[in-house]
Order: sequence, then structure tokens, then C-alpha cells
Amino acid sequence: MKVPANNLLRHYTEHQDEYEVKALEILRSGNYVLGNEVETFENNFAKYIGTNYCVGLGNGLDALWLSFRILGVGPGDEVIVQGNTYIASVMGITINGATPVFVEPDEFYSIDADKIEEKITAKTKAVLVVHLYGECCEMDKIVALTKKHRLYLVEDCAQSHGATFKGQTTGSFGDIGCFSFYPSKNLGGFGDGGAITTNSEELNKAFRMYRFYGSEKRYYNKVVGTNSRLDELQAGLLNVKLNYLEALNEDRRRVCNSYLEHIKNPVIQLPKRRKDSETVWHQFVITTPYRDEFKAYLEEQGIGSIIHYPIPPHLSEAYAYLKIGTGSLPITEKLANEVLSLPLFYGMTKAEMDTVIQAINAFVPKTLEK
Repeated sequence: MKVPANNLLRHYTEHQDEYEVKALEILRSGNYVLGNEVETFENNFAKYIGTNYCVGLGNGLDALWLSFRILGVGPGDEVIVQGNTYIASVMGITINGATPVFVEPDEFYSIDADKIEEKITAKTKAVLVVHLYGECCEMDKIVALTKKHRLYLVEDCAQSHGATFKGQTTGSFGDIGCFSFYPSKNLGGFGDGGAITTNSEELNKAFRMYRFYGSEKRYYNKVVGTNSRLDELQAGLLNVKLNYLEALNEDRRRVCNSYLEHIKNPVIQLPKRRKDSETVWHQFVITTPYRDEFKAYLEEQGIGSIIHYPIPPHLSEAYAYLKIGTGSLPITEKLANEVLSLPLFYGMTKAEMDTVIQAINAFVPKTLEK
């Protein structure tokens, strides 16, 4: 049996009629930009996250770089961020001319909250936390720390739609929560899309101005803004999917709990779950020192997998100018060489899960074969 790394069609086909009715409704409305669907989604998503406001944007990267632009973070400023993240997190900082200051992750793949304070300098303006793979960062410590040092707190929630820490939803802890609705996300659309959440009326107004060429009133531009608008079609389809987000997340827990219970291979390290945190399992990420051999083995068995992520941002060609060499972030670099995301998608059958589990348990690295 072949098992892909992801399958976006399972949920769509289950609710195909509802999605297609909504799409046709929008197409026939003649209103395609910043209309009722966007406003409805913004209200619904803000309520879901637990914030006063949500502003729909073109994509998750726009949410990140606009956040730092609006907060006034720029050249000469530093932003603390974890080393093991997707490069978009860092781009949100550097697009504005600010400098990323990297912190190693903890055992849950999140920024190590106990290592943040030592990185704070007179140039530090903000902390960017990344709720990687659907697991929450240690937000009580981080919130207290940013308040103590009067720093902005931005959350990258691209992978944590619905995740909670001590009952509070990610995207509601900081000054701004940044979301992506790329199709593979837990709350994924059918193309690009993004949003921010905030409790600040001032920030809410600023995002609405910046996303529309810097104008509050059409053709009257107050600032040099951008064009970053969640379109009506994506918003409408996300309104449909938001109704099923809890069910989607619960189904991922079903799959991941099976993995946690049944994968028993001494060369495979399973992910850990943080106490007081409810993960939404955007990815099920294992580590093994035999990663490349293991990935090739799974492919031979017809099982898909993905490396999230093979090159940490500080070692990417894009950030060579930072002059951060190999060995500077040993935990981050070790993870980049060992992480692998297993198949995980809505509607995985028991047969598919069993196929993955049995293959993993049967894996023996060539160097350990007798």
C-alpha cells in the first residue's frame, strides 16, 4: 500500500458540495475583493482565536513582515527568534532591515524560553515565537519576559491553528499573531492566504491601511503600504473550513496518538508533548541519526515523508551575510540533519497507519544489521 506524505483531497471530497456551493455563490456575486466574506471570516476567526480583531492578508509572510514594519522594527534593531524554523519567520524580520538573533530550541522543538533573556541587548526590540509543528511555545515564561523588558511579542502561528497553552489559543498571547492559510496548513485554503490577530485597535487600523496600498480611503495614501488582501474566494472557503477545524485537529490527534502508541523502534525518537499544551499536530516529526537512509527506505516501501527543514536559516545562502557559521547553533543544526515528518492527513485509514507503523518498526540501519 502506498501512503503519501499528505492528501488534501480527503477533507475536500467529504464536504465537496458545501465548498462548491460557496465558491459559486462568490463567483456569481460579482464582489471579489474585501467584501462580506472577508469581513465575516475576520470576525469568525478573531472569535475563534480569542482576540478583538483579525485582519485578512495575502499570505503568512506578509503577516510577518508587515507586523514588524507596523511595530517600527527596522535597521539597527534586533529580534530574537528560534534557530530551527522555516526561513519565512526570519524573512519577516530581515525584510525590514532588522537583525535576527537566534536561540536554540528546547526538547519540544520550540524556542527555549530559558535561553531568551541572555540574548537581550539594548538593540532588542521584539521576540518572535514560532509554534512549530503545531506545538505551543512556553508562553507564560515568554510573556512575562517580554513584559519585563518591554519588548514586542509576535507569534508565528502558521502551523498552530487552534493549539492552546494552559487553555489559551496561540495568536492571542502577543501583540500580534501571524497566520498562514496555505493549503497544507491545519486551516488551509485553496491557494495563498494569511491573517493577523490582535487585541489592539491601533494595530488593527494600521494593518487595514497597510494592506490596501497604505490608504484608509481609496486614492488617499497615508503611508507607503502594500497590496496584501485575503480575497473573497479564499475567505469564503475558509469560512466553510473553519467550521470543521476542531474536527480536523481531532483527527490529526487520532493519527498521532496511534503513532505514539505503536511506533517502537530504538533508532527513532518520537516527538514529545509539552505539559499544559494542546498540540494540533501540524506535523508528526521524528528524529533519527539515520534520517537520509530512513527516508530512502520509506520511499522504497511506498511511504512519503518530508524534511522540515533541511537547512536552518542561519546556514542558508540567503543569510550568509550574517556570518553565522556551522557549529554556532549545534542543537538546531543537529535537528536539521535528523528530522523527518511522517505521513499525516485528514482521514488516514487504519490500514494506512498500520502500513506506516509496521514499516518504521521493521527499519534497521545498514550499519546495525547483523
